[in-house]
Amino acid sequence: MTAKVLVVEDDPLAGELISEILRSAGMDASFLTNSAEAAERLRRENFHAVFLDMHMPAPDGVELARQVRASHVNASTVIVMITGEQDRKLMGRAFGAGVQLFLFKPVERNKLLKLIRAAEGPIERERRRSTRVPLRCKVSMEAGNDRLEGTTLDLCLGGALVQSHRAFTLGTLVTLSLEVEAGAVPVRLYARVIRTVGTDRMALEFQNLEPKESLRLQEFLLPLILAAT
Repeated sequence: MTAKVLVVEDDPLAGELISEILRSAGMDASFLTNSAEAAERLRRENFHAVFLDMHMPAPDGVELARQVRASHVNASTVIVMITGEQDRKLMGRAFGAGVQLFLFKPVERNKLLKLIRAAEGPIERERRRSTRVPLRCKVSMEAGNDRLEGTTLDLCLGGALVQSHRAFTLGTLVTLSLEVEAGAVPVRLYARVIRTVGTDRMALEFQNLEPKESLRLQEFLLPLILAAT
């Protein structure tokens, strides 16, 4: 599974250039010129990195970065801001919105490849975090006094798709007991319902993992993720 990247740039020539360089570096790059269309896509589709032009018709790059960070799907993705300015106040606003790196115009191949190398570690971590492995594990779920038994359909370091006889409502905070190995103590996790599929499936996003339980989940999943990728 290659790194999946979205480029949002209202200058078609600049956007195509950035996308072509990213593809030459082995990434799966998509390109949009319309920031409103990009905002909608970022709400429903996971990317391992996004490149956002600073100055676009609303939402501009800074506002789009805020929306990305506030989303369930791409809250931890790597954000790169594309700009021709080096104004400290503007850069401060961008950092405050969750931007991690800057790509300065004019865009040059060597400059972008150097930035990709610098971002390689965070992008790879995000790729692994969001890589879903088809996996059936028993899971018990509690929300207040409501309790469900179910089975995972797929699992990643950031969440799971679970099937039960019914689904909790969107936004419900859930405590999970995930059976990763027969006879072993279940992994205890906290999650939020971020999507429902029909009446019996729900996508869960893990929240505030305790270090010990996070380590157990990683030790179980990482070998499977590496094998899948």
